[in-house]
Amino acid sequence: QVQLVETGGGLVQAGGSLRLSCAASGSIFSISAMGWYRQAPGKQRELVATITSGGSTKYADSVKGRFTISRDNAKNTVYLQMNSLKPEDTAIYYCNGNGIRTITSIRSEDYWGQGTQVTVSS
Repeated sequence: QVQLVETGGGLVQAGGSLRLSCAASGSIFSISAMGWYRQAPGKQRELVATITSGGSTKYADSVKGRFTISRDNAKNTVYLQMNSLKPEDTAIYYCNGNGIRTITSIRSEDYWGQGTQVTVSS
């Protein structure tokens, strides 16, 4: 069984920085990509950033230049460095693992973390 655990959320002042971490645990054979999504109150969940095992990244336009996604494949961990935070960044941030195969699985599956709250005060 695969589990994703996010850490690093909290309350910060506008203009501040925060780093989120997400570690995937279990007997993992491979992961196609990992990423971060967020959901603000009354809004749909949206993509923030993704990174493939090969290092290709994708960012939402709203966070380009401010957020940086990185990974440590050996530790099955993905990070999200968030700088110049704005109140509109306030949301629950969810870690996503795409195309994860365990050592016993035939098909890949997607997994989600429990989410971590990020609140940016003005």
